[in-house]
Amino acid sequence: MYKFLKITKYLFLSFLFLLIIIILLAQASVPKKSELKYGVTFSQKQAVALGLDWQKTYIAMLDDLGVKKLRLSAYWNDLQPDEGGEYKWNDLDWQINEASKRNVEIILAMGGRLPRWPECHYPEWANNLDKGKKEQYTLAYLEQIVKRYQSNENIVAWQVENEPFLKYFGVCPPLDSKFLDAEIALVKKLDKRSVVVTDSGELSFWIPAARRADIFGTTMYRDTYSAKMEKYIHYPITPAFFRFKKNVTDFFAEPQKWVVIEMQGEPWGPKPFQDLSPEERSQTMDLQKFKDMIEFSSTTSFGEFYLWGVEWWYWEKEMQNNPELWDYARELYK
Repeated sequence: MYKFLKITKYLFLSFLFLLIIIILLAQASVPKKSELKYGVTFSQKQAVALGLDWQKTYIAMLDDLGVKKLRLSAYWNDLQPDEGGEYKWNDLDWQINEASKRNVEIILAMGGRLPRWPECHYPEWANNLDKGKKEQYTLAYLEQIVKRYQSNENIVAWQVENEPFLKYFGVCPPLDSKFLDAEIALVKKLDKRSVVVTDSGELSFWIPAARRADIFGTTMYRDTYSAKMEKYIHYPITPAFFRFKKNVTDFFAEPQKWVVIEMQGEPWGPKPFQDLSPEERSQTMDLQKFKDMIEFSSTTSFGEFYLWGVEWWYWEKEMQNNPELWDYARELYK
């Protein structure tokens, strides 16, 4: 018994020592503000949902804002709406070609689970397949995308699925981690570029995602709305929370690069933000909160940020006669 207690005490002290080291490390390795780089996530679906001309919005993002880092989504239900039918590449081709003309770096996200609600974007016909057949079609869809765009040098990485380990958000089937591994393995077999795997910054344990990633991407939110609690939430966290998580994760996984793949830059409410009043939208995002978010993120130890909400900034500018968000964002991309 004495020997057991001695070993237990030793293990506890070792763990405590390791924890202190990690906490101390969490205070370090913060890039200078001049070294920070900003990109955006663009969603054609979101632009259309806001009643915008999505192509006009896209060109304004590239030419007026001057975005040079971009995440796009290859939505399966848009690309292959009919089982066995030909892929409809026109819209995605156009987005990639326009970005490439301007030498923009592209992360291309693909999979059943991709950015924007309802999170999973399977074709309707695929939802009726049994699990094995659905997985077979999913792999075929991934292969089609990689083979179509692998000659494009502006695509710097492939993202496989979006926040696959976030179980409690979105209208999605349960995660099968073995199939996720099969998806990643297929993409790596087809192309040598890095694979991005993402996870929730506040609600997930990063290690399973980071261990599979060449580039690990986290989300970063501070003000949200909880449908379960039916109330607005402000996360009581500081930048050290992200530094701590990054250092803990780095102890168990070693991705080649860390990015904030989705940084809050638009409102989050009980219904789509275009149906909220300006006062309701400002509860989770307005110009001051946007500035605060940029300041908050600058000391989290991450150096590259893909902002979330470019469609909203343009909607505010074009449809609400409020260009302040768009004008502020423009300064970030200079």
